[in-house]
Amino acid sequence: MSGPGTGGGEASTGELVSRLSQEMATLVRGELELTRIELSQKAKRAGTGLGAFGAAGVVALYGVGVLIATAILALALVLDAWLAALIVGVVLLAVAAVMALLGKKQVDQATPLTPERTTANVKRDIDAVKHHDQGHGTGTSEGMIR
Repeated sequence: MSGPGTGGGEASTGELVSRLSQEMATLVRGELELTRIELSQKAKRAGTGLGAFGAAGVVALYGVGVLIATAILALALVLDAWLAALIVGVVLLAVAAVMALLGKKQVDQATPLTPERTTANVKRDIDAVKHHDQGHGTGTSEGMIR
């Protein structure tokens, strides 16, 4: 398959090795960029979840301080004061629990902090190279490039 002036199989092999080296470098750069993007997305999601946890704590704190007095006084007009305080406290804790569950959901979606797509791509690339090597070089490089 060598054309005139290629020097036989040597130039063709050298060119293939050079191309393979360039393609591997491009592949590695692409995988590193995908890793960076994937980790930044997960960090953003974790930050959102942690912010929701913080918001739940702030709402619970201020809610306990401000609304308890108002709600207890309003309910105390129709109920005993201790029963009014109990009802208001349970409602505030339920609101805090819902907010905490929303925050936990966000954190769960962000973990584990591993680049899962990149890991899968690298495994696929390694498998492609292994399968190509098992063909003892008789196949084309099309199987390696996706």
